[in-house]
Amino acid sequence: MKKKILIIAGGYSKEREISLETAKSVYQELKKNKKYLTRIYEPKGGFVNLIRKFKPKVVLNLLHGRYGEDGYIQSILETEKINYTHSGVLSSSLAMDKELSKSIFKKYKILTPKHIKFIFKKKNLKKKTIISIVSKKLGFPVVVKPINEGSSVNVFICSKSNLIKNIFKLKHYKEILIEKYIPGREIQVAIMGNKKLGAIELKPKRRFYDYEAKYNPDAKTKHIIPVQISKKNYQKITSIALKAHKLLHCKGVTRSDFRFYKNKFYLLEINTQPGMTSLSLVPEIARYKKISFMELIEWIINDASINR
Repeated sequence: MKKKILIIAGGYSKEREISLETAKSVYQELKKNKKYLTRIYEPKGGFVNLIRKFKPKVVLNLLHGRYGEDGYIQSILETEKINYTHSGVLSSSLAMDKELSKSIFKKYKILTPKHIKFIFKKKNLKKKTIISIVSKKLGFPVVVKPINEGSSVNVFICSKSNLIKNIFKLKHYKEILIEKYIPGREIQVAIMGNKKLGAIELKPKRRFYDYEAKYNPDAKTKHIIPVQISKKNYQKITSIALKAHKLLHCKGVTRSDFRFYKNKFYLLEINTQPGMTSLSLVPEIARYKKISFMELIEWIINDASINR
């Protein structure tokens, strides 16, 4: 009897297209194996009824961003008592909320860039006052970003001259993070279960590894594996990623994003549902470690459970 796998993808977040690309890549791979009966559903109206009708053995959650990666869909799957992949309700919501996760990292001595939360109100502070506060508390340049988006959606590197303009591009979020910009090398680490899978360095042609650099092949981001750092530093960065994974009680596969500057590792964020497209980093790290794309997908499926 074939094992029923239900891929959920698409959704309502700004990362919808990337989620569908990921689903397509995974679906094509699973189709090659006759032991699986695979379907792709979008979490729209009547979604729960579709799940009940199909009766999957496992829900492979390939949603990205809000509603898919923040504990929302996980709570539905827990209620339905269906085995699902990646992190559970609490860990997903903590990882998605950059302010909450940063406060946990700081508490447990994981270095992360300094930040302030900016709340949009009817009576906003004067522009000069905002610039003065940011300059005093963080210094320029800074990074302005939503608290709960992924894939570097709506992320801006700002100087004094363009800070206000970029802050108000994000007014619809109601509250955002303003974070100290850390220059240096961009290194990302994958964790698989409770083990260190590996690391990769990125050299984007753009100013940082933004949405375009991640998903557009024309951006020509350079991927470097193995990462050219000392064994001691490799152990250090992978250990920090594993510590963060465990602190947030993550499950399955995660990817942690770092900046390496002046011999220090700054953890920017942890991603509980990293991409699985042809340009995605976790499959690339796995491939370097002699784990095929199919083996990676099957590991994720076999790791599925409830009460995550």
